[in-house]
Amino acid sequence: MAVANALRLDGSPAGAGERDVPGTDGRGNQLGPPGRTPSMDEAADPGQSDDADWSSEVEEEDGPANDAAAAEPTDPVQTAFFGQADLYDVATWEVRSVVDALSVALYGGLRQARSSALVALAAVLFLGLFGLAVPVVADQPYLGLLALLSIAPALVLMGYLWIGDPTQREPLEPLAVTFLLSVLFATFAAVVNTLLRAPFDALGPLGLAVFFFVVVGPIEESVKWLAVRLHAFDQPTFGTVVDGVVYGAVAGLGFAAIENLNYILDAYLTAQQAGTAVQFWSATQTAVGRFFVGPGHVLFSALAGYYLGLAKFNPARRGPIVVKGLLLAALAHAFYNTVVSYVPFTQATFVAFVVAFDGLLLLVLLRKVSRYESFYHRIGRRPTGDAGMGDREGSDGDGQTDPADRD
Repeated sequence: MAVANALRLDGSPAGAGERDVPGTDGRGNQLGPPGRTPSMDEAADPGQSDDADWSSEVEEEDGPANDAAAAEPTDPVQTAFFGQADLYDVATWEVRSVVDALSVALYGGLRQARSSALVALAAVLFLGLFGLAVPVVADQPYLGLLALLSIAPALVLMGYLWIGDPTQREPLEPLAVTFLLSVLFATFAAVVNTLLRAPFDALGPLGLAVFFFVVVGPIEESVKWLAVRLHAFDQPTFGTVVDGVVYGAVAGLGFAAIENLNYILDAYLTAQQAGTAVQFWSATQTAVGRFFVGPGHVLFSALAGYYLGLAKFNPARRGPIVVKGLLLAALAHAFYNTVVSYVPFTQATFVAFVVAFDGLLLLVLLRKVSRYESFYHRIGRRPTGDAGMGDREGSDGDGQTDPADRD
């Protein structure tokens, strides 16, 4: 029982000389535009720039969004002599020697090791915190069945967003990996929520609300976001902004699945002194309540996933965009938790509130997807060279600025 209580988740060569052909290196290889040199990340993983490093997603960036110099600063020697002299290991760098290639390989290995270490830590925590749940479910399969039934609405909602993808339906492999990572990373939230709860309890009646906004909302939405960012985000299948919605929804489903199981087991073990019949009744009641909670997790992380998708294709402003998505998701999550914790709902009014709240959040999300879809379906019909107002972000299809959707 103590274990179950602790698991609550609401909680190159030198001197090569002058180049014979401007814009090429000493070997005649074509170089990129001035001020642009490949990063180690790009050499190790073509198509992915250093901006995609998940550990620096939320750093602040200054200057206009389209200012390339702000996104990729250049050295004055590089700017003045690029295309005229060999600047390798002076002001530019590319892979030329064995040491260069080895450096790229080692860096790629370190990046992979970092990700693997994170997953390994999550796996250890998962086995340590939830390993004791396996014997209970093995002994009482009914509890496992209750956990599966409790995520049915969340599964249906996730399926709706997956099938309704206006671009191309995401394959099962990255979806499955995202789901499993979300289940594993949920343990991070469990640990943090448990460790940080006590100081907020000391704040009195408002402590729980502060806890939801400061800890629960940000932490739980961050671990679901991490489940998408660590694998699916770098896959070729993540090819449009709205793909983030689907992967975010899957992460929310994984989190809801493990959270519901935890609550059901907690209810069952807490009532063990009252007898088996009372235990099953308590577990069933909890499962019914969690039945209405799961869709919220899907919607919160789908909203954050939308902004992660937007960030992927706007690298000059990636950090702030990610922060916006996480902020919106965390605020919605914390608001929901606060309302259901402080308002004395009856069963009917609780269901009414959940349906209304989730319905409103779904409408907001579908409006964003619909606006993207309206532009996506115009790609084939768009005249060459058309850069009119109708194709600018923030306008409707008729060249009129759409004042809505300005969160």
